Amino acid sequence: MRDVLYPDLPPHEPKDAYVASRATMQKALPKRFYKAVGVEEGEGGFLVTLDGKRAHTPGRNPLGLPVRAAAEILAAEWGAQDTHINPSTMHATRIANIGIDRVGAVRDEVIDDMAKYAGTDLVCYRAEGPEGLVACENAAWDPVLAHMRVRYGVNFLLSAGITHARQEPAALVAVRAAFARVENPVALAALHTLVTIAGSALIPLAFADGAMDAEAAFAAATVDEDWNARLWGEDAEAQDRRQRRHAEFMTAAALFRAL
Repeated sequence: MRDVLYPDLPPHEPKDAYVASRATMQKALPKRFYKAVGVEEGEGGFLVTLDGKRAHTPGRNPLGLPVRAAAEILAAEWGAQDTHINPSTMHATRIANIGIDRVGAVRDEVIDDMAKYAGTDLVCYRAEGPEGLVACENAAWDPVLAHMRVRYGVNFLLSAGITHARQEPAALVAVRAAFARVENPVALAALHTLVTIAGSALIPLAFADGAMDAEAAFAAATVDEDWNARLWGEDAEAQDRRQRRHAEFMTAAALFRAL
């Protein structure tokens, strides 16, 4: 999916925030060039402003969203920057830039990319032991599958270990149709972020449907690694990586919910 959302471009002309932020991380961070951050109502919704001037995406589109609460999430990120601008901390802005600049042109591909996770979904592959891990997986993942049965009338097959479980076509069609009902491109980009971080289509879908909150969704997506961390201990690098994933997940969830 990255070759669709993040095409290779000349380094002087990044097309979206993902490319821009990764490129920026390899060089000195730019200095903060503005003092005041605001949100103003304008054509098409609520626009982020920097020193009274409207901010734009890397694609030169207005950086705005149809809901004030969502635009305020972006504004808060800009306001939180210190003496320098660090794109790696601006998850909502990255998602909004991608949604505004790219998702509209590749909507079907984005939906297909999310839906394919359901074919080998995390919640369908269960550990055979130890007993404690099996219990944790069941507690976190069984409600997700129950939601799919109740809300969409479909069942997903389980597998122990790494044996492939071939899912019924009707179940996969239902998941894709659910994602396709998300109309706003930035909301779709936020949901895509949740799916890729979780490694699951069904957990973010349960969150999107209101069957679980964001913290519960992230916990469900990290059952195995959290179990291993408790069992063997967690090193500083793994802990830092988890915290960064958690921050991005929660921001994407908040932006999706606001929209």
